[in-house]
Amino acid sequence: MLIGEQPGAQEDLAGEPFVGPAGHLLDKAMVEAGLDRSTLYLTNTVKHFKYEVRGKAKLHKRANASEQAACRQWLAAELLRVQPRLVVGLGAMAAQTLFGDAFRITLQRGEWRDMGEGVRGFATWHPSAVLRMPRADRRDAAYAELVTDLREIAAALAGLGGDTNTSS
Repeated sequence: MLIGEQPGAQEDLAGEPFVGPAGHLLDKAMVEAGLDRSTLYLTNTVKHFKYEVRGKAKLHKRANASEQAACRQWLAAELLRVQPRLVVGLGAMAAQTLFGDAFRITLQRGEWRDMGEGVRGFATWHPSAVLRMPRADRRDAAYAELVTDLREIAAALAGLGGDTNTSS
């Protein structure tokens, strides 16, 4: 199960996670890592698109703590229904929802965590964070880290007997 932060404008319109620019980058990284999107469950921590209007555009606005807390029951229900053995938080908001407010994506991404009852957790960059990095060298490095982390996920799934495409 891959858990993002919150829908963007295109996700809001489509009613599906990761269909906009961040989703396209995630798809590219998953192909490089040997992950088949169709074998994964993708969702978001926050279920609504929060935005502010600027002219004709709806610009993404981060959900506040109370909005994040209100959505946790829906994520908990998804976790109970899907019962994943591996849970991946994409970005700081998702990682903090899974691992607590002290979690820092810049320091702790790429580390496995025991979540109890045979479930392992992991966190990596959110593709939208990679896209927003202003310097090309940092953006390229973060993308490479995302692909490396997704390869780690693919290897873990293969070890569980997960149905993944491991060709590169």
